[in-house]
Amino acid sequence: MAAADAKPRLNVPPSMAAALRLDPQPHVGARRLAEAPRTPSPSSKSTTYSDRFIPCRSSSRLHNFALLDSPSKDDTPYSRLLRAELFGPDSPSPGAAASSPNTNTNLFRFKKDHSAATSPFAAAATDPHNDCTAGSGETAASPPRKVPKTPHKVLDAPSLQDDFYLNLVDWSSHNMLAVGLGTCVYLWSASNSKVTKLCDLGPRDTVCAVHWSREGSYLAIGTGLGDVQIWDTSRCKRIRNMGGHQTRAGVLAWSSCILSSGSRDKNILQHDIRVPSDYISKFSGHRSEVCGLKWSHDDRELASGGNDNQLLVWNQRSQQPLLRFTEHTAAVKAIAWSPHQQGLLASGGGTADRCIRFWNTANGNVLNSIDTGSQVCNLAWCKNVNEIVSTHGYSQNQIMVWKYPSMSKVATLTGHTMRVLYLASSPDGQTIVTGAGDETLRFWNIFPSVKTQTPVRDIGLWSFSRSHIR
Repeated sequence: MAAADAKPRLNVPPSMAAALRLDPQPHVGARRLAEAPRTPSPSSKSTTYSDRFIPCRSSSRLHNFALLDSPSKDDTPYSRLLRAELFGPDSPSPGAAASSPNTNTNLFRFKKDHSAATSPFAAAATDPHNDCTAGSGETAASPPRKVPKTPHKVLDAPSLQDDFYLNLVDWSSHNMLAVGLGTCVYLWSASNSKVTKLCDLGPRDTVCAVHWSREGSYLAIGTGLGDVQIWDTSRCKRIRNMGGHQTRAGVLAWSSCILSSGSRDKNILQHDIRVPSDYISKFSGHRSEVCGLKWSHDDRELASGGNDNQLLVWNQRSQQPLLRFTEHTAAVKAIAWSPHQQGLLASGGGTADRCIRFWNTANGNVLNSIDTGSQVCNLAWCKNVNEIVSTHGYSQNQIMVWKYPSMSKVATLTGHTMRVLYLASSPDGQTIVTGAGDETLRFWNIFPSVKTQTPVRDIGLWSFSRSHIR
């Protein structure tokens, strides 16, 4: 029974063991070889040999080391035997190469491992275009930035209407904020907090939309009676009053000297402030109120959204829409053109839709769709980084910052107690202002500047009074 349970042993004659130990040929894989015999145990009837482990020479990379050339007098039998054991019997003799008494006599030196280039792991570690390397490098170089969760300014805005189809807040390139409150339009300077009452439309009319020209000198106002007014804000003087709409003009969009206006009468009018006529063309494609209008950054395309759940794309030369998108299942007010990629358009749907969709207007394809979980009221791209901000209504009233194209959430901001219906961006692209039916305007530092990656947080409190902005 004891013999059956004993571990099998390999009995190798001493002469063969010695030969195996001194075998100069490379071995494939690891081999377990017997050593010289030990003194037999008194209870054992046969000679017992222990084992030792010889690693695989082909995987040990000993070929990365080379014998330095040394003087011929050091080419002793011991050196030859050592070299043969390490590198094989065909390794060159170093004796003949010595030519200087100052030759380095170190036995080993390291040489470049040319075989590493064939390793897939080496390629992953050195190839700058490798996905794994790029991803890890991006994470290490740009950790997630922190977005302040609270607004740095809060303005009290009495009579700011809770109406999804209106557009009552806009920020000019001269750092001036225009706000429509009831029948009046107020201007608030973000540079010195000075407040100016621009106009009062009177008891029979209301402000439905405000929009700055791109150079920031003129402000367009859409009224409840369907008129479109142009004001020179430097002189606080109205310079044009253009009719054409049958009912309220709730959305405006500038393109150089062309001003587009959308109305509840389902039409889009093109106004040219250089000619005396009220409008130069009319676009009729929506079957319900037009509530979203945005010109592309190159002024070639106009996107319009309506309460008919449609998103249309026009140009100046056609009376029919170039593209008609019908995937939204609710009103399309939120529209934004990407400043980073030509022909990239984002749109958001109302309560029954809740989705942000991205379109390629060059071929009419939908690129992506994200369900946000609540009504999408506004969209705005950041011009400094490839991110987009959305404001929402039912049921969370939140502000969300997204990284494009992954659409991973950068931040979710809360504070408004009613739908966040109004949104505008500062000229430097770092700050947004949001407005809601809770009669407050809130300023958020959410985007980095071009040079500085961390927004500066400045907490303050400002207020509107019932008669003016203070």
